[in-house]
Amino acid sequence: MRLKDKKVLIVGVSEGLGYALAYFLLKEGAEVIISARNSEKLERIKKNLEKFGKINYISEEIKDIDSASKLIKNAYTIFGGKIDGLYILIGGYIEDDIYNLKGLDEMINNHIKYPLYVISSALNYLNQGSTIVLISALRGIDKALPNQLSYSIAKAGIAKATEVIASELLDKGIRVVSIAPSWIYGNFEPERNWKSERKLGDVKAPPEDFARILVWLISDEAEWINGVVIPVDGGARLK
Repeated sequence: MRLKDKKVLIVGVSEGLGYALAYFLLKEGAEVIISARNSEKLERIKKNLEKFGKINYISEEIKDIDSASKLIKNAYTIFGGKIDGLYILIGGYIEDDIYNLKGLDEMINNHIKYPLYVISSALNYLNQGSTIVLISALRGIDKALPNQLSYSIAKAGIAKATEVIASELLDKGIRVVSIAPSWIYGNFEPERNWKSERKLGDVKAPPEDFARILVWLISDEAEWINGVVIPVDGGARLK
């Protein structure tokens, strides 16, 4: 088990990527805390996954630096004074354009401001050698679409933040990395055959395909990867 004894916090857990990520982390031996606003969802995920390893949850809505600090401190206490991995999956998707910027505030908040609050709050609690993992998007680093203005610029912002924060944390021995998914499609179901649901080059893929890369990024095998955004799209961008 590649992640035995590692303590990992996932912020912004959904029933897709976050659920799948928790599952694979547990299978690799990590102890996991999942966090989101909805306590009923978190309790359901915990019950479904606790047979695979040690998992807890914290129900917390990230809306400012204070709520982010509260979450980090609670997780640090539950873990017994140790955090080795921090995933920030806070997200959402809104289509808009320059004629109607209906998604601007929410996309900037979810994809840039809230993740930065969490990272800033976590700096005094992360171990040397720990890893912060963020989620950009293919639309933030590759070809943009005309109806994804606020979403794309927010995802481009977190891609650049990955590089900048990694440079700032070199002396602390903390890595910062990100993936740029294409389209994470559908909810997660433990122990299913997800590979039958996609083929190489598909624009959309089930959450398992992205979660497994995220797990690898905090393993020792990836310890020389830092300050980069990795496209994870099965080659869809090449079409």
